[in-house]
This record gives sequence, structure tokens and C-alpha cells, in this order.
Amino acid sequence: MADDNVTFELKEPAAPEALLPPDYTQAGWLAAALVALVLLAAWLIHRLRRRPANTPLSRRNLAYKEATGALGRVAAANARAAAVQTSLILRKYLSLAAEDPALFETHEEFIARNDALQSLTETARAACAAGFARLAACKYAPAIPDLTPAAVVGDARELLETLHHGFRA
Repeated sequence: MADDNVTFELKEPAAPEALLPPDYTQAGWLAAALVALVLLAAWLIHRLRRRPANTPLSRRNLAYKEATGALGRVAAANARAAAVQTSLILRKYLSLAAEDPALFETHEEFIARNDALQSLTETARAACAAGFARLAACKYAPAIPDLTPAAVVGDARELLETLHHGFRA
């Protein structure tokens, strides 16, 4: 006989877990949670970078930057054309920075409105009224004024500075 040493000792059977394929569900859930966290972090970072703060100060600064650039690009043949362009730029600045409908009003409507520019100091409001009156005189004069376009743009730039620094906190 080939095997004379026969024992009748009972042996534990092999563990059935060793025969099963490996279970990757726990690692899969961990990987899915990690991917979800990375996507959430990326979305939050994108959202915070995309949306600038919508505070009155940030709106004023953005409007100021836009108006300054527009005043630098004014190319007018005469004082009347420069007054028209700068008036439009300043009115757009006021509509954005002070949330005022000055852009959509005539000069007379703007002057007649008592609640115009309440967010500005009294000095800035007076400078605004005087500045827009000078621009209106240039725009509506019967003859083209003897001013240079650069002088009109310079006055408008000074008025923009006064308005920008004339906001109440």
C-alpha cells in the first residue's frame, strides 16, 4: 500500500472566504466619496472666483474703472462731440455706481428730481450739478464752443474723481 500512515484525525475545512473573489465595494465607496469631495471643492472654488462681491463699493469701483477707461478712449472732433460722449460716460457711471436712473433721463429731468444722488455728499452733488450744467451748455449751445475736446474730457475726468470720492460710506 502506498500510504501506510493513515490517520483518522479530523481537520478543519479550508475557509470559504479564501475561495471567494475579493470584495472591492468598500474601496469603491471610499473612492466615490473622495471623487465627490474633490468635485464639491472644485465647484465651490469656481463659484467663489466667478462671482465677485456684489457690494456697493465693488459696483462703484467697477463703474469707476469702466468710466476711466471710456474717458481715455474719447476721440471727438470738437467740444460738442466730446461733451456728448463724456456726458454719456458720466451718466452711465452714475447709473451703475449710485443706482440712479440718470442714464435714461434728460438733463432737465435729472436736475428737477429732488431725490437724485442721495448717496453722494452735498459737495459732490453740487459739483455734479455744475459739471452737468457745463456739459449741457456745450452740448446745446447754438454754436460749437471754443473749447478743445481735451479740456472737456479733462473737466469730465475731474468730475468723475469728485463723484467717485464723494460717496457716503
